[in-house]
Amino acid sequence: MNNLYSWTEYYDLTQRGVSGDLEFYLEYAKQAGGEVLDLACGTGRVSIPLAEAGIPVTGIDLSEEMLNRARQKAEAAGVADRTRFIQGDMRSFALERTFPLIMIPYRSFLHLLHLKEQMNALTCIRHHLAPGGKLVMNVFVPKIDDLYEENEKMSLRGIYPLDNGEQVVMWDYTRYDHFQQLAEVTRTYERVAADGRLQEKVVGRFTLRYIFPMELHHLLRLNGFKVLERFGSFAKTPFDRHSTELIVVAQAV
Repeated sequence: MNNLYSWTEYYDLTQRGVSGDLEFYLEYAKQAGGEVLDLACGTGRVSIPLAEAGIPVTGIDLSEEMLNRARQKAEAAGVADRTRFIQGDMRSFALERTFPLIMIPYRSFLHLLHLKEQMNALTCIRHHLAPGGKLVMNVFVPKIDDLYEENEKMSLRGIYPLDNGEQVVMWDYTRYDHFQQLAEVTRTYERVAADGRLQEKVVGRFTLRYIFPMELHHLLRLNGFKVLERFGSFAKTPFDRHSTELIVVAQAV
């Protein structure tokens, strides 16, 4: 069992975000008119395109392997001077400055597994927001039927071709604890040659705490935020009972 987030090439190949999310975050970053703080920035999937658009970005992540990959990508893209990647924890960071926009893309808030951790993170965020600044984040919407169908089953998440003719196949085995709203995911990457031979197999594990829409609204309000906008997709469709994603734009009060 390996640290899933140390396999950064597999991560970049398979974790491409939610449809339209990059354009959405870029729009809000341009409106912010200043440096953006990207929490759980990973390998810079969002940070680096923002920097390429001329926006200075500070990224925070727990994984030094992910941050090293982000720094390499920023250097290769020619935007190292507009990016700063810092190893840190969204529950307890202290940068001694504020930002007009703080974002948590790609459902990364769900890595906080306890209410106290969520509260601590939102307190840190509020302290780092400039007056009038915004918090933008997204989470998936839990659907009871889907959780039931996926529980304790191996699910194929995708097949990703490589330039050399090989493929990377990604599988998830998910076990749910519905009392604590936890999803423990065992993820397997299989790199397969063109002739079908298994070249490499990597197995890692991570845990998420899924959160329901009204729960998130109450959590934000309890921590001194008001929700300015909410959407059901990154195309800014209204949030309703058919939505599979919740995108929230909030402001400290």
